[in-house]
Amino acid sequence: MSPYQPRHGATSLVKQADSAAHPGTADTAGTGGSVDRERAPETSLPTASHPAAPSREAEGCLAVAVRLPVRIVVLLLVLPVRMAWDALVACGRLLNRVLWQPFARAVGTLWRVLVAEPLAWVWRRVLAPVGRGVGVALVWLGKALFVWPWVALWRYVLAPVGRGVVALVRGVGASLGWLGHWLLVVPARWFYRALLTPLGHGIAAVVRAVGAGLGWLGHWLLVVPARWFYRWVLTPLGVALVWLGKALFVWPWVALWRYVLAPVGRGVAAAVRAVGTALAWLGRMLFVVPITALYRFVLTPLGRALAVVAREIGHAVQHAWRAAGHVSRVVFGFLGRMLRWIFVAPVVWVWQHAVRPVGRGVRDNLWRPVAQAVREAGRAVRAAIGAARRSARQTRAEIRRALFGSTPEKERDGLSR
Repeated sequence: MSPYQPRHGATSLVKQADSAAHPGTADTAGTGGSVDRERAPETSLPTASHPAAPSREAEGCLAVAVRLPVRIVVLLLVLPVRMAWDALVACGRLLNRVLWQPFARAVGTLWRVLVAEPLAWVWRRVLAPVGRGVGVALVWLGKALFVWPWVALWRYVLAPVGRGVVALVRGVGASLGWLGHWLLVVPARWFYRALLTPLGHGIAAVVRAVGAGLGWLGHWLLVVPARWFYRWVLTPLGVALVWLGKALFVWPWVALWRYVLAPVGRGVAAAVRAVGTALAWLGRMLFVVPITALYRFVLTPLGRALAVVAREIGHAVQHAWRAAGHVSRVVFGFLGRMLRWIFVAPVVWVWQHAVRPVGRGVRDNLWRPVAQAVREAGRAVRAAIGAARRSARQTRAEIRRALFGSTPEKERDGLSR
């Protein structure tokens, strides 16, 4: 049973107190007990859509007594931490938006303009073409120094010489093979067939006859006497020696083990078992039973109480963190509204109703007319300069024609230039 569940005695006392306080409910329970018992399985079983809610009766009195003070103390401790954390988060977001992002964009732009794009241009316009040219030159030089000489040596020197040497070796090998066949193989084959084969057959017949005779002599001179000697001399002597060895070395030790050592060993084992049993009982009574009682009646309740306290502290920290978040949100929301009403709203009103209308008036009534006049003046100056250039060309062409007499083609070329 869980340590946090109430015992049956406390439950029965609570039911008796309820029945005493509300006597009508006892009669209703007595009359409708069968109906409740019949409907109990349908309402008591939790389902996936209606999970069983945790019962307050499963919580012990320690949890109920500790919960409210712990939550109050933890809320008082966590609230400053949560407000400081929210303030740091807001300051971090403001610094990120106001300082870090512009700084990062500026550094990125400077890096791209001053370092990345010049390096890319140098690589694309200088280093890559130079590297490709150097690579092509090095490849051509390597081929000229290391590949083409060896290819020419192989193709025009070594390959023809090798083919000639192979043809010469093949001719010499064929000649030597023909001479060896007729000078060595044919005479050796005739010598083996006409002389060595009959001589070998005769020597084999003589060896077989001599072997049969020696085998018969060995059987009657060695095997039969040795078999008789083993059966009638060595076997009885071996049996006597085995019996003597058992009488001298085996039977005394067997008797010593069976009638002396085994009874003494059994007695010693019985004594050791008795002493071990006594020591085990003594150790159990001196160590195991006290430690078990300490664990069962001291450490287990203390651990359960500490677990309840730790669980309540954890729940209190969670509730306090959420409550402190709501409080921090309200406080900082109020401060944000006050700052917006005090600083931002006047600045926005001034911008919308004073600065922006003035700026638009200056832009429409002063800047745009001045810019249009400057552009018109620039166009007029450029047109005057172009007309002066054209008149100067025509004057030079007239002077050249008057002095040197140029052709119409040259005149057109001069005028076009």
